[in-house]
Amino acid sequence: ANRALAPSSKLAAADWVCQDVHLPGLPHVTDDACYRAMDQLIEVEPALTRGVYDQIADLLNLEVDLLFFDTTSTYFELDEADEPLWRDQQGRVVAEDDPAAVKQAGFRTHGKSKDSRDDLPQVVVGMAVTRTGIPVRVWCWPGNTGDSALIRQVKTDMREWSLARIVWVADRGFASAENRRFLQQGGGHYILGEKLRAGTSEADQALARQGRYATVADNLQVKEVNIDTDDRFVICYNPEAADRDAAVRTRLLAQLTDLIDDTDRLSATKRAELRGVISTKPGLNRFLRVTPKGLLRLDQGKVKAEQRLDGKYLLRCSDPKLSAEDIALGYKQLLEVERGWRDMKTTLDLRPVFHRREDRIRAHILLCWLALLLIRVAETETGRTWTAIRTEIDRLHLGVFTGPAGTFTQRTELSQPQKALLTKLRITEPPRIFDATPATT
Repeated sequence: ANRALAPSSKLAAADWVCQDVHLPGLPHVTDDACYRAMDQLIEVEPALTRGVYDQIADLLNLEVDLLFFDTTSTYFELDEADEPLWRDQQGRVVAEDDPAAVKQAGFRTHGKSKDSRDDLPQVVVGMAVTRTGIPVRVWCWPGNTGDSALIRQVKTDMREWSLARIVWVADRGFASAENRRFLQQGGGHYILGEKLRAGTSEADQALARQGRYATVADNLQVKEVNIDTDDRFVICYNPEAADRDAAVRTRLLAQLTDLIDDTDRLSATKRAELRGVISTKPGLNRFLRVTPKGLLRLDQGKVKAEQRLDGKYLLRCSDPKLSAEDIALGYKQLLEVERGWRDMKTTLDLRPVFHRREDRIRAHILLCWLALLLIRVAETETGRTWTAIRTEIDRLHLGVFTGPAGTFTQRTELSQPQKALLTKLRITEPPRIFDATPATT
């Protein structure tokens, strides 16, 4: 509740319980008690995640036909990364002589940061989300864990859950051949993004196929292409994104032109230095060509190749029953995971993380997931945003009144919007009088 309403450290959360809110049966709590609760939480994580899913699936009658998976990272303001420890395939600490030990890694360690903070240690967080935005489970790995193999662990962890036919939806980082084979085990299917700029034969063949686009939304057109493989390929085109891509490229080309103009009269050493500077800027370096004589030029071939990709992305799907429109719209819903990450990092303050022990960090991430789950269930049941729900319920207060007869505690009258929210969430109205203490002689 604290993470959803007033995210803070455990010390501040304890003060919040004591001073700012009323929790029946818990008039006072210490930060030590909060830490002990976190330690117990991480011990029961497997049973907790399964129990939560079973309750939510029953509560919302979810059809988990599309399950979205993505990862993010969160960094720590540390001078040094954690000491490497032996870990199993899932990133959990094990003994060195344990047969499950496969690698050494610190938990908070350097890796490819999705917050553009490669200079700081981090951990990697993964989340599975339904098409309605409900986060059904969260995972956490050491900061140097790559995306590619993670979806296989996620599928393994969830294979015993009572799910409907699942189509896994994930971004380009999870589209390896090994992952695709694994996701199809047990009759599963996938919709995966493909890298258009990777230069693979499949991507090149898909782009070379002719055909008309069908409009499925104001900003989305789709075209299915046949390239003689078991998988289906759908090219998606977003006119608005195409305009943005063209504008960005125009700006980059102008910057690059300014940098390389009149460089022919520079010495070879100076041109090489400039070439090194440009190589650190991927957006500019993409369009730079160096002649055999070391002269710097715009690469017009790359410019034309990029123009062909404006506003386009390529999808790979193994399900023969889905239409091209369903494939495109299903992948577009991957934005629900991105919305979850955005709320985790802003509304729920995933970072800064006020912990240094690995188990406490894992417990903190579990708490953030539970708070996000609470928010999404409330939004789904009421049809209102969490901001609107929180603002309305925040207007409910508890007053303490003292007089000659004694002291009593009474809540304010419920407004109609507050009553409507409590009804939709199936929450019993709180009593009008909470406590009454007669005066003593």
